[in-house]
Amino acid sequence: MKIRLLSNVVLGGVLLAGSVMVNAAPGVEPVKNERYAEECGSCHFAYQPGLLPERSWRKIMAGLEDHFGENAELEESDRVKLEAYLTSNAGDHSNYKRAKKLMRSIRSGDTPLRITKIPYLVKEHREVPKGAVKHEKIGSMSNCDACHRTAAEGRFGERGIDIPGYGKWDD
Repeated sequence: MKIRLLSNVVLGGVLLAGSVMVNAAPGVEPVKNERYAEECGSCHFAYQPGLLPERSWRKIMAGLEDHFGENAELEESDRVKLEAYLTSNAGDHSNYKRAKKLMRSIRSGDTPLRITKIPYLVKEHREVPKGAVKHEKIGSMSNCDACHRTAAEGRFGERGIDIPGYGKWDD
């Protein structure tokens, strides 16, 4: 009886884990906050909250006076609202497949501030031609939508890659 009960528990756990992955959406959740898209997207690609864990968004939002060399300070009420949006939709709270992969690649004690330094993304970009980033339409690896044509929709799959100066990605 104990063996049968244990096998049913194990089978139930396997089925539950499988259904979680089946129900996970592809990519990362697109940006759904207009204020965030306007405020942050006015200077750079409005990165989806699912690309970083909550702890990273908290640290970024706490240091807007020196945001990668720029002053990006906000009115406190706006900062609080945007931080709430980012942290509640962060990758460690996401049910999107790519967000889950990103989070699994980050060591538990790490708090990445640059999306381009996340181990999963470093690995995924290892085959990008060295000179590609120097193209005037790219400039840096942080300019996601320069190559990922569906980045704003939260889709970063290989079929949507078109590298300026190199063409469609053919892996």
